[in-house]
Amino acid sequence: FAGYISQVLKNYTDHACDGEYVSLRCPHRTTISIQSSFYGRIVPSHQLCPSRYPHSYATLIKEDVACSVGTSLQKMLDECQDRRSCQFLVNSRLFGMDPCPGTGKYLLVWYKCRPNEYKSKVACEDDKLRLSCKKSTVIAIYSAIFGRTQGGSLECPYQNLGMPMIECQSATALQLMIKRCHGKRSCSIYASTYEFGDPCYPGIQKHLNVIYTCGNTPLLLPVDETRPPAPSSSSSMEPVGVGTEMALLSNILAAYAFITGMP
Repeated sequence: FAGYISQVLKNYTDHACDGEYVSLRCPHRTTISIQSSFYGRIVPSHQLCPSRYPHSYATLIKEDVACSVGTSLQKMLDECQDRRSCQFLVNSRLFGMDPCPGTGKYLLVWYKCRPNEYKSKVACEDDKLRLSCKKSTVIAIYSAIFGRTQGGSLECPYQNLGMPMIECQSATALQLMIKRCHGKRSCSIYASTYEFGDPCYPGIQKHLNVIYTCGNTPLLLPVDETRPPAPSSSSSMEPVGVGTEMALLSNILAAYAFITGMP
């Protein structure tokens, strides 16, 4: 069970340069859940995915490092979402119009492995959320959001009090839910700013949305599938933050996505 949970809770990242295969894979009884994706170039080629052909310095300084394709997330959802594995060759033709011809690009993908059988519960702000599993099974938290999402929640409708509808989420919700409920048969927590802090502007109504699964002990998986998938020769699969280069890119892309999403 511990091996299964370690696989489910990880955030995986994979990348591939133009002309290489990207390959995503999840353990038994889980499927791919795409979190975000980027195709283009925002760092120079000497830092990531160098050109396969020799370039003069004059050519390199003209390289477009502000190039991105807006269809990359939808392409990854079409190819890989809800599958146990997927693989395809990365090139600009897959993503529609090329915004920077002549510049070598790369694909970055962040994803999680979602259990095939999972439960979802929502509590409105200041209500108590209760999770429970049947006898001989325990709770494993997959995701937790405290705040307000653009899609909102049917259980906790947004009441317009003159505040703009802006997405805001607690950065510590998942860690807190794991600490409070992981490995227990039942647990409860208030969906309150006392527990999670207030990630939103004053007056914004929030909710707690938790996705979890109930697992049998000792193991849900065969022994040989409790280890992280081995990386291929042309791509890497590791928890986000392990590699310094990928951590830097992750931070850059997170900032880029945030800025471009703001008015």
